[in-house]
Amino acid sequence: MKRFTRFSCLLLSLVLALTLLASCTPEKETEPGPGAETPAPFKIGIVTGTVSQGEDEYRAGEQMKERYGDRVVHVTYPDNFMAEQETTIGQMAGLASDPDIKIIAICQGVPGTAAAIDKIRQTRDDIVIVVVSPHEDAAMMDTKGDLVLDVNNLTRGASIVRLAKEMGAEKFLHYSFPRHMSMELLAKRREQMEEECENLGLEFVFVTAPDPMGPDGIPGAQKFILEDVPRQVDQHGKNIAVFSTNCGMQEPLITAALETGAIFPEQCCPSPTHGYPGALGLDVSGIAGDMPKIVAAIDEKIVEKGGAGRFATWPVPINMALLRGGIELAILAVEGEAELTNIDDLSKALEKETGVPVELQRYSEEGNMFLGIVGSVVFGKDK
Repeated sequence: MKRFTRFSCLLLSLVLALTLLASCTPEKETEPGPGAETPAPFKIGIVTGTVSQGEDEYRAGEQMKERYGDRVVHVTYPDNFMAEQETTIGQMAGLASDPDIKIIAICQGVPGTAAAIDKIRQTRDDIVIVVVSPHEDAAMMDTKGDLVLDVNNLTRGASIVRLAKEMGAEKFLHYSFPRHMSMELLAKRREQMEEECENLGLEFVFVTAPDPMGPDGIPGAQKFILEDVPRQVDQHGKNIAVFSTNCGMQEPLITAALETGAIFPEQCCPSPTHGYPGALGLDVSGIAGDMPKIVAAIDEKIVEKGGAGRFATWPVPINMALLRGGIELAILAVEGEAELTNIDDLSKALEKETGVPVELQRYSEEGNMFLGIVGSVVFGKDK
């Protein structure tokens, strides 16, 4: 009996020792088997206008498609987005039906964008929404999107007029229409332009142009610009700077300014590729994406046509940069590598896309909208 008891104690001690040893031994990580699945990378939905309404944004969408392949779903809203808002909303909100899409980026944020965001939020509160160049109420859009980006129209009103003055302008002509003048930031920019003209001794001239969303469409608005600029130059002289708030008007505005000898300080959405290649008959397909080469090619043509010192833009396509940079920051934010509304993280993302410093400011302290501005290049003068 004693012998059995001693054996039982010995056996119990051995079991306890083995148990303790097993608990102290780290578990070996199991490797996924040959047939095991790894999580697929999330997708990015991009909504832009067509080439006729905003070529820069459309090309930026294509570039992101090239960068990320099948991870990008790129759709467009209708040219006549004012009359086809239901289609616009459907295109934007429809992207949320794909469960793999975690980011939706919209450029430009045309009317209907806010309603589309509300529709998306009804079923998908996990999607990060980036809006570039919002057309709807700025205070509303400031909190509607997770990240909202635009050029700094709060300061551009004064800076464009100052640049025009430096380029020799004695008068400043502003083309727009009621729909655009109902937009807060564009209306404030016009007010700033008038004030700065008064400060610098320039005459401010406002001309109401046809809305490209009207019955005559984009062709009608472009025809008006080509016919009206010569009339204005005949009346006011060649030292008049011309400016328009509409993307579709930029090419005819540059064409007419070159033909009449007027001054063109900047587009509504500054970019070397916004209006200049078409107006100059310049094929940039062979140097697409190489902005220094494109700027040099435009410079050569402007000088050749006698416009040296009287035409300018920004050295980078700003809406393209805002769209690409906003998407890249959103990707980092989804992956936990950056904060979506951290101004330093945003600055890094944008400057990686532009190659030049971007001066940023918040629209409001608590919101998600950031406004950016970049320095100008004057063709035939700056190198």
